Amino acid sequence: MTKIFARFMKDESGATAIEYGLIAALISVALIAGATTLGGALNTQFTSLGTKMTTANSANP
Repeated sequence: MTKIFARFMKDESGATAIEYGLIAALISVALIAGATTLGGALNTQFTSLGTKMTTANSANP
């Protein structure tokens, strides 16, 4: 039983898979946060541009 426990403690193959999973999760969170921020900024820019174009079109019929 001691040998089985010692071999289990030395086995690091599962730890590597967990580390890769955590790295992938962190990258995903960073990408989602970046896309959300960029999407909000783009929405603001296009809304502002649309308002200016509507105003300019209304002033010059």
